[in-house]
Amino acid sequence: MFSNYLIGLREGLEASLVVCILIAYLVKTGNKAKLGPLWLGVGLAAALSLAFGAGLEFGTQELTFKAQEAIGGTLSIVAVGLVTWMVFWMKRTARHLKAELQGKLDAALAMGTGALVATAFLAVGREGLETSLFVWRSVHAAGDGAAPLIGVLLGIGSSILLGWLFYRGALKINLAKFFTWTGGMLVVVAAGVLAYGVHDLQEADFLPGLTNKAFDISATIPPDSWYGTLLKGTFNFQPDPTVLQLIVWALYLVPVLALFLAPSLVKRTKPKPGSESEPESKPESAPSGS
Repeated sequence: MFSNYLIGLREGLEASLVVCILIAYLVKTGNKAKLGPLWLGVGLAAALSLAFGAGLEFGTQELTFKAQEAIGGTLSIVAVGLVTWMVFWMKRTARHLKAELQGKLDAALAMGTGALVATAFLAVGREGLETSLFVWRSVHAAGDGAAPLIGVLLGIGSSILLGWLFYRGALKINLAKFFTWTGGMLVVVAAGVLAYGVHDLQEADFLPGLTNKAFDISATIPPDSWYGTLLKGTFNFQPDPTVLQLIVWALYLVPVLALFLAPSLVKRTKPKPGSESEPESKPESAPSGS
């Protein structure tokens, strides 16, 4: 449940910040009357994301077991690829996101109402589609039951609340650090989803080695125990992975996490007397509506 809460929180907060920046800019530039088209674009993006998620869930139910596993495994790999790109992109552009969105909004205002709707739709829709795909695969990887979906909904609800607090100026955090550390945790979650996708493709006979287990500690950590359920819900842990699952998990997690966290873990050295050093720029704070 925690991993799904993290996904909902992280992905939802990105969308919330985008909406906050767009709204705050319209208000501060005297274009409050244009909020209607903005909200229309946001609503259309949300509807598209929900429709996409529903299509993934219900559109595969009539397929054969192997077809479901093949589609699920393929989409797991696609989802991991999108999330990996997203966390690196957000870490790189978090400091400049506000200026980038405001530039697009200026161009849309000059072109008219339709362009404003399209700008809001595209800005939020990309986040929504990525979230729908990754949530769908993560919920299936975490197992049956309502807990994974509840975790996602709680995360999205928390992100909406945080977005509102940011807009009102009641809450300020270092967004660069927030996206760095939540991004690192998402990489760990993505590694589990990738391993789950490999298992799906093995069950669909697309990949070999389904019966070649790396280890089996089901007797020590039963999947139906509370701690087994906790590990699966948090890290997509599997007590009996195949050799191929373990290899793919390690080949993804170790280098990706190292590359993602390395710049943040490098300690800054104090400049020598008389030497020049570039001052560290502060990350942008969330927009205020007041």
